[in-house]
Amino acid sequence: MSTPYPFTAIVGQDDLRLGLLLNAVSPAVGGVLVRGEKGTAKSTAVRALAALMPEVSVVPGCRFSCDPGAPDPACPDGPHGDGTGVSRAARTVELPVGASEDRLVGALDIERALSEGVKAFEPGLLADAHRGILYVDEVNLLHDHLVDLLLDAAAMGASYVEREGVSVRHAARFLLVGTMNPEEGELRPQLLDRFGLTVEVAASRDTDQRVEVVRRRLAHDDDPVAFAARWAEEEAALRDRITAARALLPQVVLGDGVLRQIAATCAAFEVDGMRADIVMARTATALAAWAGREEVLAEDVRQAALLALPHRRRRNPFDAPGLDEDKLDDTLQEAAGDEAGSEGGNDPDPDGPHPDGPGDGGGGDDGGGGGGVPPQADGSGTTGPAQEGSTDTPGRSAGAEQQPVASAEPFRTRMLSVPGLGEGAAGRRSRARTEHGRTTGSRRPQGALTKLHLSATVQAAAPHQHARGRSGRGLVVRRDDLRQATREGREGNLVLFVVDASGSMAARQRMSAVKGAVLSLLLDAYQRRDKVGLVTFRGKDAEVALPPTSSVDAAAARLESLPTGGRTPLAAGLLRAHDVLRVERLRDPSRRPLLVVVTDGRATGGPEPVALAGRAGRLHRSEGTASVVVDCESGIVRLGLAAQLARDLGGTAVTLDELRADSIAGLVKDVTAAGRAA
Repeated sequence: MSTPYPFTAIVGQDDLRLGLLLNAVSPAVGGVLVRGEKGTAKSTAVRALAALMPEVSVVPGCRFSCDPGAPDPACPDGPHGDGTGVSRAARTVELPVGASEDRLVGALDIERALSEGVKAFEPGLLADAHRGILYVDEVNLLHDHLVDLLLDAAAMGASYVEREGVSVRHAARFLLVGTMNPEEGELRPQLLDRFGLTVEVAASRDTDQRVEVVRRRLAHDDDPVAFAARWAEEEAALRDRITAARALLPQVVLGDGVLRQIAATCAAFEVDGMRADIVMARTATALAAWAGREEVLAEDVRQAALLALPHRRRRNPFDAPGLDEDKLDDTLQEAAGDEAGSEGGNDPDPDGPHPDGPGDGGGGDDGGGGGGVPPQADGSGTTGPAQEGSTDTPGRSAGAEQQPVASAEPFRTRMLSVPGLGEGAAGRRSRARTEHGRTTGSRRPQGALTKLHLSATVQAAAPHQHARGRSGRGLVVRRDDLRQATREGREGNLVLFVVDASGSMAARQRMSAVKGAVLSLLLDAYQRRDKVGLVTFRGKDAEVALPPTSSVDAAAARLESLPTGGRTPLAAGLLRAHDVLRVERLRDPSRRPLLVVVTDGRATGGPEPVALAGRAGRLHRSEGTASVVVDCESGIVRLGLAAQLARDLGGTAVTLDELRADSIAGLVKDVTAAGRAA
């Protein structure tokens, strides 16, 4: 067994360590989500926490870690009689991103259940993690059906496995810890809210600190046992402090004044629901216990807000995480003043001392360094600055580069999907054969049986009952009789945007509307669990502004900073998109692409630019790429070049107005498949 890196040997990352330790003191806080760039000790810290957790007492031989003092009456290994428990270390169970449903919740032996009526159950990771830590690395990449199971278990404290009338239930209460790199995509809001706390981590820019990180890491890799021994005393001291804080926790007083500060803070930042208030109260209580106090102070409330609210104030995936710390301080001071006034005293002194003032707990003088970016006046919530007077000057040359403009407010778009039946990653866009969805038929299982088709299994077994010597009421079932249900659901696609940023698109109002449309499509892609990529073309060439990624907000950021101007190398944009799709087909052949070209179709530059763009379009069509052209042409005189490009691509053309979900043209429209000629 490998020796883990000691928790106390981690350099810096104060917020990360504090968030984990508070959950060790009070698991009721609800876990922690660690967001940050790669190589910032996220996984190292989580794995090191297990060595600090107090031991748990379990019923001997129970696979579900029942507490001998209060065993679960519904435990599949029960009932448990009175007996002495055995102590063991709290487990840290890792949930792989690619795990199956059976691996997470456990599996029933369907053959024995049908033929013998026996609930033969093999526990999954949720059972292993009961009364311990469930760690999900890259939690933002977890499949939707696993997210749903985690949500259910976190909400109910139990896991249910139900297959064809056979049901098994067991307790599943665990500390949920997730790590993620935001560049690879965001979490579903439902799972995001289940994490009690969130912390942002980044590599230090201090030279001395980076040197110390490297020095300790190399020392650990050279001799892990000797390195751990050097930190054994600090580890023991920290473990004792956690135990002492746990013992003190029930004695901590949460006064009415502190509760008013918590409620006022959650209301001021407009967080949804009441979970934030409850988590802040539990976190503030844990902070007081960690500091060895029996009373919660305003400084505890402030720190609790910085940990519990940033991920709950986001309204869409393009909002920047964080809190405005100046606003937080003002809110806490106001609430403290209101409480003082309600006690019958004079008006509070606005310049009086406050334990939660700036400078205490990480507040700065920079206007809230980690705070969120305020939305634009147009309500788009984007971070790009509006450049006044930069693109709407009469007589501006189309060849000159112009400054980026802010996007218009996003809207709900029509459903665009790839035709046919795919087998890609689970999502919400195009039809596909999936493990979840409506049952469409049956087949012989290939490998382990995951979804039983009961009627097909009975039909396969029925003709052989006499030959198998059936004498009772039970059905004699053999392995060869079992049938796997085939299901149809939805898949996520690769949505590759090819955006015209040339001078012909550069009118201020027009480009703002175009960016708003692309931003709307990006938001739709986020909700449908797609990968996205961004190719732009202007001047003499095209570039890959964003390689295919699950981070939709990264695409939105690149879009906001997109300059315009110059000629329109449409063919170059289409050919660059072809190169991107060719590489992606090799990397992920099951994920089908959807090409979205945003242009007015007016190709310029070089000999016969329109004809060259048509040939590039037909290249995509020959390879079966589904496509849609968003026609941005405006004005009284329209050439219809975007519609012609759509015909060359074998796809469909829609105008900006038709792209809206509430347009008269209809709510749902499939992209025409390549080969289905217009």
